[in-house]
Amino acid sequence: MNLKDLRIVVDEREKKSGIPDLLKSIGINVEMKMLPIGDYIVAPETIVERKSIQDLISSVFDGRLFDQCDRLKNNFEFPIILVEGNINAIEDLTENPFVFYGAISSITIDFKIPIITTLDSSHTTKLLVAMCSQKAQSKGPFIKKIRKSNDIRKQQLSVLCSLPGVGEKTAIQLLEKFGSPIRVLSSSTADLAKIKGLGKIRAIKIKKILQNQSKYLKKSNQKTLHDS
Repeated sequence: MNLKDLRIVVDEREKKSGIPDLLKSIGINVEMKMLPIGDYIVAPETIVERKSIQDLISSVFDGRLFDQCDRLKNNFEFPIILVEGNINAIEDLTENPFVFYGAISSITIDFKIPIITTLDSSHTTKLLVAMCSQKAQSKGPFIKKIRKSNDIRKQQLSVLCSLPGVGEKTAIQLLEKFGSPIRVLSSSTADLAKIKGLGKIRAIKIKKILQNQSKYLKKSNQKTLHDS
């Protein structure tokens, strides 16, 4: 298969990753578009959402991750989450790696979306080319009209289930008690502890993780502003 015969549709916001230039340098036909979901369409029904480990952790806490997974699953038959970077870095990004692995578990089990890890942009480029090559006999990739996600409750429960010690039943109780995930996350330890099946110890653990993550996100945002 001649690489020049391969075409990948890339989200405009991926320019800064350097991956589009790497794809072009090896002869891939790259088409830049402002994609409503996902980052790389490598075949008609195969779309890749690329996330750095830092972005993956951040997206768990701001609610983006599970909304993205829901929309990917509703619009493409073969969505893929690609996590780029050194997995060991999660020890520096969060004091509780279970938050990271809880999100990973939810993606694979609840949404049934496969997750692939790569070390850096060079490896990501090779993986994208391999995916595109396997689907080269099909027509595409192409841009689809994206359906809006309307299952807000499912998304809200997914966000809450990413918290340590929170299963679906507990998430439902939290949502019924507080009304929304943001109210759950901003509630006091005492209020969380009143939820049946949660208790004081788990409530303290959840608040500790949220507070530490909030500090990390604040530092990360400050660094981003400084770099820009």
